[in-house]
Amino acid sequence: MLGSITPLGERGRNSRWELTVAAFITASTAAGTLLGGLLGAVGGLAGASGSTVAIVLLALAILTALAFDLGLGGARLPTVHRQVDEEWLGRYRGWVTGVGFGFQLGLGVATIVTTAFTYVAFLAAGLSGGVATGAVIGAVYGLVRAGTILAGSRVSSPERLVQLDDWLGRWERPAQRTLMTAQVLLLALALTVAVSAV
Repeated sequence: MLGSITPLGERGRNSRWELTVAAFITASTAAGTLLGGLLGAVGGLAGASGSTVAIVLLALAILTALAFDLGLGGARLPTVHRQVDEEWLGRYRGWVTGVGFGFQLGLGVATIVTTAFTYVAFLAAGLSGGVATGAVIGAVYGLVRAGTILAGSRVSSPERLVQLDDWLGRWERPAQRTLMTAQVLLLALALTVAVSAV
């Protein structure tokens, strides 16, 4: 999708990249906010907010996510096997495609899930035990997930598209290492909080 929604691609479809991207980011953030708020409400009804059990569950979820992302023991991430429908790109106006693609990605699980931390983010929203806190967690998820589209902002020619593809390929491993480091740090923090709460 990064290679499709670029200034070059949008110009070829007689759409404005800025409008498509604004719709994409807004819809992704809105979807994350809605789902996070809903999960926070459910968690509130279950009494999850701030409990030691909730903190321990979050620590276990982070540990499990790390195991899945590292592929320990051949673990494979449970996910749907669909992407957004690329036929929308030529069929609908750019902003419609932006809203449709963004909303699906902001939900986190409507398309292929590439990291187990997607599940952890929404579990955290539920364990927050509050609509507002869950909505903030979901909004941050949706915004960060949508923000990746900005990597294509300078693709105004086929040569720039090839450069973007090369750049993304070079950054794949460092990005994975950064994600793993963040997961380990979050796990350490969750365990520290869980131990201090006992």
